[in-house]
Amino acid sequence: MSGKFDVIVVGAGPAGLTAAQQLANRGFKVLVVERGKKPGSKNVFGGRIYAHVLDKLYPEYVKEAPVERWVRRERITMMTEDSWTTIDFETIKTEHRSFTAYLTNFVEWLDKKAESAGAVVIPEIPIDSLIIRDGRVVGVRAGNDEVYGDVVVIAEGINRLVLERSELAPKLSPEIVALGVKEVIKLDRNAINERFGLDEDEGLAWVLAGYPTHYLPGGAFIYTNKEAITLGVVLYLSHGYQLDTPVHELVEEFRLHPLIKRLIKGGQLLEYSAHLTPVAGLNASPPNLYGNGYLVIGDAAGFLLHLGIIIRGVDFAMESGRVAAEAITKAHDVGKYDAETLSIYGKLLEESFVLRELRAFRNAHKVLIEPRLYSDYVRLINKVLARYFDVDGTPRRLGSTLLEAKGNVTLMDLARDAIRVVMNL
Repeated sequence: MSGKFDVIVVGAGPAGLTAAQQLANRGFKVLVVERGKKPGSKNVFGGRIYAHVLDKLYPEYVKEAPVERWVRRERITMMTEDSWTTIDFETIKTEHRSFTAYLTNFVEWLDKKAESAGAVVIPEIPIDSLIIRDGRVVGVRAGNDEVYGDVVVIAEGINRLVLERSELAPKLSPEIVALGVKEVIKLDRNAINERFGLDEDEGLAWVLAGYPTHYLPGGAFIYTNKEAITLGVVLYLSHGYQLDTPVHELVEEFRLHPLIKRLIKGGQLLEYSAHLTPVAGLNASPPNLYGNGYLVIGDAAGFLLHLGIIIRGVDFAMESGRVAAEAITKAHDVGKYDAETLSIYGKLLEESFVLRELRAFRNAHKVLIEPRLYSDYVRLINKVLARYFDVDGTPRRLGSTLLEAKGNVTLMDLARDAIRVVMNL
């Protein structure tokens, strides 16, 4: 690996490949280096992609992209060992708002788009560090090989080793990331449709809280694919020390819970994976998103929106890749790739939904880290309803039942936490 390119992209995920495709389409000589065996091989996510970005980037994606199911049902469950309370939302609208997918297949599709546009994508190249001369990033180094470029786009994901080794980002702290463990379980298509109440192309997105993480901050998820479901558990690392069992056992316990066990009966485990994910939004960003000769995009930039019920990463990654390509194009027109010129990237991010939404929910993680949401309130909801529906001849008004079941939770806690949730989520 050697030579000189206009742009070097580190990481062949949704962010990096989007940037590469956009730049190659504009005539730039683009190199994408990926440390995995192939693009998408090391990418892990829950299973859902929000489609609004694809409407702009690839208008024909509905016919081309590897969509599993279109999500038309949303489900939220507060789960204890022996009870659960569920909110179910369904729509008959057929708009293509979001879909379930295997990220590996989706990234392979993006890779074909980038290479068709003229980008050169080389897998199995772990980048050791950036080449920095006179305070400017001028290329990348892999072993004894050095490749130079006018600008480097860093899209290496949340495990941002290249940024850390180049002293452009601090090491990750537990407060800004969570650990997700996921399983893919093969299940007959008809069984999925029948057990989850779905039509042929309909999908379900389901989030659960409480028991799956042993009542610590985090949660579980289930997404339906055509002939498989993905299920997993996500735990905030800042509370990992309180866990009384290894993390990998959480997903097994979740799978064996009576509610889940009957839904996946007869299923076959196809895949197991684990991955870190940013949960603190812009608080997980490196000190600078751009500098002399470089830009940072996607998860490496902290561009993931975590609202507990809604988790969005791929659409933020792709949009940041598109914005980076636009910024590099404008810098090329000026003829410079210094920090001042590349600051247009920050301005364009401000105009896009990326920073608008991340800033609107900048305090979400401070709310979601509150342990009461996953322990006291989960138990309270189930306890109140269990008592309310237990007809034994004793009058049970909802208000008095709530006061009787609230345990250590004070009315002040309830009021304060309700306000925080409403104001920040």
